[in-house]
This record gives sequence, C-alpha cells and structure tokens, in this order.
Amino acid sequence: MLFPPSRRVACCIRLSASSHCNNPIGNAPMSGQAARAPSPSQPILLREMVGPIAVLTLNRPAARNSLSTAMIASLHAALNDIGRDKAVRGVVLAANGPAFSAGHDMKELTARRTDPDRGRAFFAETMNACSAMMQAIVHLPKPVVAAVQGIATAAGCQLVASCDLAIASEAAHFATPGVDIGLFCSTPMVALSRNVPRKQAMEMLLTGEPVPAARAREIGLVNRVVAAGTERDAAIALAEKVALKSAYTVKLGKEAFYRQAEMSLADAYRYAAEVMTENMMARDAEEGINAFIEKRTPTWRDE
Repeated sequence: MLFPPSRRVACCIRLSASSHCNNPIGNAPMSGQAARAPSPSQPILLREMVGPIAVLTLNRPAARNSLSTAMIASLHAALNDIGRDKAVRGVVLAANGPAFSAGHDMKELTARRTDPDRGRAFFAETMNACSAMMQAIVHLPKPVVAAVQGIATAAGCQLVASCDLAIASEAAHFATPGVDIGLFCSTPMVALSRNVPRKQAMEMLLTGEPVPAARAREIGLVNRVVAAGTERDAAIALAEKVALKSAYTVKLGKEAFYRQAEMSLADAYRYAAEVMTENMMARDAEEGINAFIEKRTPTWRDE
C-alpha cells in the first residue's frame, strides 16, 4: 500500500477526556525539543498527522510533562479516538521540552492531603485512571512508538515501557526513583517488569538510580538510541514501516503478543495456533502469500 507524501495536520486535545478540537493550531517542528512553556491558551496535549501516523506530544514542559489528571484524561481520550480512526495506522508519543515525563504531578497529589480522607480517594482515582490509560496503549490495535528526548521517570518511565516500541535520544535517561521519596514505584513496576529482566527491574526500583539510554537499550527498555534531536523523526520512520503492513495483521498480532505473554507455555501455543489459523483464513494473508509466491508487492485491504 502506498501513502501520500507526509502531511501535517494539527489539532488540539482539550483538557476534557471526552472531546477534542479540530481547529488548526499550526505545525510543530518534528525535530528538536526546545523548552517552551505553553501559553494559557495552548493545550497540554498536541496532536498532528504525519502521513498515516498520529503524533501525540505532551505539552507541559514547564511541569516536566508530569502526568496530571488532565494529561492522563487527554491521553486516554486521544487513544480512544485514534482507535476508531481507520486513517491512523500508527502512533508516536513524544514530548516538548527537556523532559519526556517526570511522572505523576506530585504538587497536584499533595494538594489533596487536606481532603477529609487525606487524599485517599483522589489517589486511588488517579492511579486507576493512569493504569487504565497505560492499558489503552497496550490494547490499541495500532503500534505505539515512544520518542524519548530527555528524562522519563516514575510514571514517565512507565509510559515508555507501555508503548510497543521506543526510540531514545542518546541524552535520554530512565528511572523509577519513587523509593527516594518514600513512594515505591509500584504501578510503574508493572510495565517495567514486563519489559526488562527481573534483576534489572529490581535494581531500578530499589535504587532509583537513572539508567542512560545506551543501558536502557541493553536491557530491552528501548529499541534504538539515536542522536539527540532526531528521536522524533526516527520514531515516525519506524511507525511508518509498520504502517506499510496489513492493519488487520498488525492488530491481530499485537493483541496476540500481549495475551500469550501472560499464559503458560502450553496455553500460549494453543492460543497462538488458534490465532495463526484464523489469520490464515484472512483475505490479507491469502493475498500476502500469493504475492510472495508470485514475487510481487501485496495489495492490502486490511481484512
């Protein structure tokens, strides 16, 4: 399948979890992460199309792109919208400013200590909402690629680990430093421990020490490390490679990958055999196999 030349159509994601705006707000540069604080009128999450790829950009640089309740809701709403949009064949998750994301908004959380329950209900609501948003990335039937330009700590590291693929700037660092402030990174631990070996995950969780990009690649937290300032373009290029495949096959494969990972070996093989059989009956599999035999480029119908 051929796509038209890359186009950039920007729209804003409002603070509400249930709506987004289709009014153009201008084209953001695709390379470089200058630290520019958004004006009061700017949305905290930017969305633009680059060909078939939706680029979501965290836009709270002054707050180190911390995951406030509004940011979590905006991300979740955008993912839900993208899941229904057949024109979108992949997602890149990026950020403006020197930090990718510093995790939860501790000022927002601390402000609720004055609640009658000392914030318990708000804390539970926030953690559950964040967990649901992270799972929305996993359940999205399209590939999600993180483009990490700076630090990704705590829930910010969790966000990277929740993505299917990740590209990191050579200047990026990753950490789960909650232990340093008496708050173990329990929810980030879920995604982290499903990405890297146990000993490496435990070291990050127990020491809180930052892991440089090169080491993050060695332990499997990110796929590639690129020159600073090129991570967003590299992430888009990777997403575009996947976008050339059958959307039906990618959806089926992504779902199967995460489901079998939670099964025993025998159950995983039984399930995978069922998926493979179903996949063989699909029109795109028949077309792809015929194209391979006939030495031609397949024409996908995404079915």
